[in-house]
Amino acid sequence: MKLLDLFCCAGGASMGYHRAGFEVTGVDIKDQPSYPFKFIKGDVIDILKDKDFLNSFDVIHASPPCQGYSKATKPDSIYVHYSQGKDTPKLIHPVRQALIETKKYYIIENVAGAKEYLIEPFRLTGYMFGMPIERARYFECNFPVAPLKNITKRGYSKKYAEENGIDYRDMSVTGKSRRKGSIDVWRKVMDMHWPKRGWELTEAIPPAYTKYIGEQ
Repeated sequence: MKLLDLFCCAGGASMGYHRAGFEVTGVDIKDQPSYPFKFIKGDVIDILKDKDFLNSFDVIHASPPCQGYSKATKPDSIYVHYSQGKDTPKLIHPVRQALIETKKYYIIENVAGAKEYLIEPFRLTGYMFGMPIERARYFECNFPVAPLKNITKRGYSKKYAEENGIDYRDMSVTGKSRRKGSIDVWRKVMDMHWPKRGWELTEAIPPAYTKYIGEQ
C-alpha cells in the first residue's frame, strides 16, 4: 500500500510506516536532505488541492506544524515555518477538511497543546514502546486503532542515562543541540539513526508510533 506523509520533516513518521510495510512518499516545504524515502519539496496546502495526486495513495498522514499549538514556541523561534502570512499557523482544521474530501484513510499527529483541536485523539508515548523517553504525541485517525495502556515510568529516563553513561540533560530531544554528543544520544533514544542535524530530530516523532498505527 502507498502512504503519503505530509509535513514529513526528516522522516520519523515515514520510517515507522515503512517498517509496517508501506511504500512511503514524503512532502515538505523545506529541503529535507536526510529524508530516507521518495521526497517532494512543496507546499502541503497546494499539494492538498491536487486530487489526482492524492488519489494515487491509500493512506495519508499529516503532521501540521506544532509551533502554533505548542506552549514552548517562542515568537522568534528558528523552527517556525509554513508561515502562510502568520508566524505560528494553526493548520489542523484546513488539513483535516482536505483529508476528509479525499475519502482516504488518514492520520493527523500533533503535540499535547493541539489535543483540543483533534477529534477523539489518542496518546502515544515512548514508554509504551519500551523507549527511555516519554515524548507524548496525540493522533486523530478515521479508522480504529487499538488503545495502549498508559505507562508512567517516573525516574526511568534518569536511570537509563546513568546505566548508559549518558548525561541526563541530553535525554530531552529539544532545542538546538549545542552540547557535544547530544545528537548521538538523540538518535539512540529516538531510534532514528539517519538524521545528521539536531533540528531533524527535534521536529520528529519516533518511528515506533507510526509503525504501531500502520500495523492496525
